[in-house]
Amino acid sequence: MLSEFLDRIRSAHAANTPLVIQGGGSKTFYGNADEGEVLSTRALTGVVDYQPKELVLTARAGTPLAEIEALLAEQKQMLAFEPPYFGDAATLGGSIAAGLSGPRRPYAGAVRDFVLGVRLIDGTGQPLRFGGQVIKNVAGYDVSRLMVGALGTLGLITEVSLKVLPQPSLETTLQFELDEAAAILRMNQWAGLPLPLSASSWHAGLLTLRLSGAASAVHAAQARLGGEPLQDAGAFWQRLRDQATPFFDQRPLWRLAVKPTTPPLKLGDAQWIEWGGAVRWLASDLPAAALREAAGQAGGHATLFRGKTPADGAFAPLAPALATLHRSLKQRFDPRGILNRGRLYPDF
Repeated sequence: MLSEFLDRIRSAHAANTPLVIQGGGSKTFYGNADEGEVLSTRALTGVVDYQPKELVLTARAGTPLAEIEALLAEQKQMLAFEPPYFGDAATLGGSIAAGLSGPRRPYAGAVRDFVLGVRLIDGTGQPLRFGGQVIKNVAGYDVSRLMVGALGTLGLITEVSLKVLPQPSLETTLQFELDEAAAILRMNQWAGLPLPLSASSWHAGLLTLRLSGAASAVHAAQARLGGEPLQDAGAFWQRLRDQATPFFDQRPLWRLAVKPTTPPLKLGDAQWIEWGGAVRWLASDLPAAALREAAGQAGGHATLFRGKTPADGAFAPLAPALATLHRSLKQRFDPRGILNRGRLYPDF
């Protein structure tokens, strides 16, 4: 099976023919438009190894996320970074390449925090392996992390080893009627307290907070905070994770990553706040430059998540030093730029 991918990439490298790496296609909207023939990873499927007692799972890139999470659930374990699906066909490799995390991210960690090792094929058709399959094995760990969020521009991920975590004993979700400024203040105040927070959301005057952990800790936090318990909370967080609400259908949709304590940005009424105030989703027709400037002044950056790509690309332009580093990495892993050409940044 792997030999077919090796041959395909080697041929494309020799002919300087661009390839579009694609798993389930659930995240094709994310990033810039790429060019080339589709190279599907759906044949690279299956869990290679799973050691529940060691909290480690290894699976091939084309394995459906739903299959992996169902297997983990049987052992009462989970992918703590709550990878968004954006569609039933979502695969493990696509989740790693996109580098996107769900509502639990600020409280449990990001995708890259759980990647132990990867196998990949670089742009010359050379198979590579970085990292390992045990939590204590950190050889090459940082190189493995480079693949997270690279959108396939550095190589075709064929296999991933991940750290998994036990599911919490209890979860409950509380809601509070608060305006934007008060909600941001509360989220930051509560983040500094010993509370079992695992997700936060504010939209349309409603702050929603999830508590996860030991039953005693959750009950104590609930008694301390008050609020109204939310029924069917699991469905609420799943819809938010996968952006399956009418708000996220708006175009253009921007994602502003800022300091959590940033006060209301006043860039429009249509917004959704996550991650304790650190992520501001904004449906806005304002110029890209204005949104990037506002995010920069708030200590962050702005990304076009859905909609027509601006002239400078979906992602915030890199500082010269970072741009040089990115080009060097691209040259090392994919010297002819055949993999997902232009997907991450227009010039590579």
